[in-house]
Amino acid sequence: MTIEAFAPAKINLTLHVTGRRDDGYHRLDSLVMLTDFGDHLMVEKSAETSLNVVGPMADSVPTDPSNLVVRAADLLGVTAKITLEKSLPAMAGVGGGSSDGAAAIRALCGLYDLPVPSAETLSALGADVPVCMEPELVRMRGIGDEIDQLDTTPDWAMILINPRVFVSTPHVFAAIKERDNPLMSHPFPEWSDFDSTIEWLSEQRNDMQEAAVSLQPVIAQVLVELNQTKGCALARMSGSGATCFAIYTTASERDAALEALRLQHPDWWCVATQRVGARFA
Repeated sequence: MTIEAFAPAKINLTLHVTGRRDDGYHRLDSLVMLTDFGDHLMVEKSAETSLNVVGPMADSVPTDPSNLVVRAADLLGVTAKITLEKSLPAMAGVGGGSSDGAAAIRALCGLYDLPVPSAETLSALGADVPVCMEPELVRMRGIGDEIDQLDTTPDWAMILINPRVFVSTPHVFAAIKERDNPLMSHPFPEWSDFDSTIEWLSEQRNDMQEAAVSLQPVIAQVLVELNQTKGCALARMSGSGATCFAIYTTASERDAALEALRLQHPDWWCVATQRVGARFA
């Protein structure tokens, strides 16, 4: 029997760095959504665990025990033959490795009829793994271990862009100038109201964006070019970068912008996306 799972890209619509604990971990306040573009995973029972990575982004992915997919099997105490079709760029701020780990947990629990571990247990794999288990819009706080479902995910037309550069998350954290920043403002908007939601999101921040730009200035160029496209309601960097996202007023404007950006920058990674919806499994 083979079990398949989808590993969606994770977007930090907001990412506020609100402090730093004594153990060095940063406190965050982030609005997170999963999209319908991502990696695919297939697992089947085997006497020992193996990982085969295929797909357009396979070259950058380790297949040794450091991979979160392999570590997920170890965490559950099972063995499996695992195939990962990698479409998301690594070290890109869209949770590729964490989402792969979460997908492996879901698939392996289904394969071996196991209960899904708690968020506290899953956080041992990585701080973003628990949030990648949630298909709806969520608020993520603490070091990623405090998750509140908002029971809605707006169905926005979006673009994801990475200019084919990689950013080290520890290096970005080290470059942050201010670590004690305010939480997201309240009250939250009515998510079904596009205009008020975009206005609210525009008032929030990604506190890692300035630091990431200082390390990879091309991120600033990506954001400028996204903001210049017709119909772009909001453009921001996701996570620690370097991937940026843009939300568009209509799908047709998004598609036109995507075509133009691909023509102008054939070397950039550019994809259309929206909420994960029914693809999450």
